[in-house]
Amino acid sequence: MSTILIIDDDDQLRKSFEKLLTEEGYTVETAPSGEAGLNFVRASVPDLVILDMRLPGMNGFETFQAIHDIEPKLPVIMMTAYGTTETAIEAMKMGAFDYILKPFDIPDMLAQIGQAIEAGRLMRSPVDMNRIPDQASQEALIGRSKPMQDVYKAIGRVASTDATVLVRGESGTGKELVARAIYHHSARADKPFLVINCVAIPETLLESELFGYEKGAFTGASYRRVGKVEQAHRGTLFLDEIGDMPFSIQSKILRLLQEKSIERLGGRETIPVDVRIIAATNRNLETALAESRFREDLYYRLKVVTIWLPPLRERVEDISRLAGYFVARYAEDMAMPNPGITKEALPILNNYPWPGNVRELANTIQKALIFNPGTPITPEVVSQAISGKMPGTALGGEGKDEAIRTWVRERLLSGVDDNLFDKVLDQFASILVSEALGITGGNRSQSAKLLGLSRPTLHSKIEKYGLKFETSVKKE
Repeated sequence: MSTILIIDDDDQLRKSFEKLLTEEGYTVETAPSGEAGLNFVRASVPDLVILDMRLPGMNGFETFQAIHDIEPKLPVIMMTAYGTTETAIEAMKMGAFDYILKPFDIPDMLAQIGQAIEAGRLMRSPVDMNRIPDQASQEALIGRSKPMQDVYKAIGRVASTDATVLVRGESGTGKELVARAIYHHSARADKPFLVINCVAIPETLLESELFGYEKGAFTGASYRRVGKVEQAHRGTLFLDEIGDMPFSIQSKILRLLQEKSIERLGGRETIPVDVRIIAATNRNLETALAESRFREDLYYRLKVVTIWLPPLRERVEDISRLAGYFVARYAEDMAMPNPGITKEALPILNNYPWPGNVRELANTIQKALIFNPGTPITPEVVSQAISGKMPGTALGGEGKDEAIRTWVRERLLSGVDDNLFDKVLDQFASILVSEALGITGGNRSQSAKLLGLSRPTLHSKIEKYGLKFETSVKKE
């Protein structure tokens, strides 16, 4: 459960924040001054700080600098109730994640909080390579096959440079993990790492999300906003699914790569930025070039270094290691002993084509553990998990959701969870949201309707649980 520290001298605002964020499933700590907030950060680093600009004693800017000195990768969202946002923008240029104007829109604020926590997690969580990590919960690129050895070598060669990198491969092969591994082994590892999914953000919003905007740039632009490119100054920006980036925005990315500068929407000021670009796509860019859907000049600028990730079916020898890793990881998440996989189940895993690649394998193992807790994963369980026809999942009739009840009972009897109620709710909420996204092909509006949630609330859940999804666009 993520911990958020609120630093604000307004008692009522702190109480309101604490009530709202606690209901959203966060652990909330509060401090009435910068000095008190710093004491908390020194004692126990939270996942996010929300910091008011005007404070007694140390002001917000001074407090931010002190927090940044203690933990440079801790995301900080600045708050201000005043018309000018120049101080907050300056703090962002020094490394703050974003700023919020009071009074704020609650759904937008929750979405920003989710994004900030996820960005902090990505920056602070290293990606292990080429071995089973010491802790099952640690994210890793796993595989000893020759194709994966080539990937590790490429990461090692390019990480220490500032070269633009294009990561290519099918959906679910681990392109974001490769981008993060490059970042964590680079000279920019102590600077921001921000992710933009070019297909998940509507075209009308993507440009402003990337480059920001000036006050009055469009209806509703009531203040200046800094975009993700400026936020990533001196750091790394990962453009996921760049093959789906609208043609109209590609020219601005080209300018960023060529001139190291941008302009905010509605602005005339040329803003120099120092940011490394890592891009990824599952698209056939050569076909997109031929069909004039992708700029040729941007294509050649992006592919300074290209890293190809192999599909899982082309590295079958890695499947058993990956499966063992996911069993250990999800068993740890569920606070259960590692049940292992029977030898008889491995041929089924090895022979299945895995169209969803490593992501599909991970989801299959997770389903197997949820619906067969505490027992070794057998061939029958693997087959059921792959087909999606797990026993005891029907809602209705005698013995309904008995597998779920068994799993919950084991968690209750284990006595190892301090916050069992919240953990179980989060576990099933994550599955609910993930399945809704899967059914709708990643359409957030349709998923929100299925779940009975507002779209901003769904977005905050996606960010909170770190869910990844693909839209149902026909592949080339």
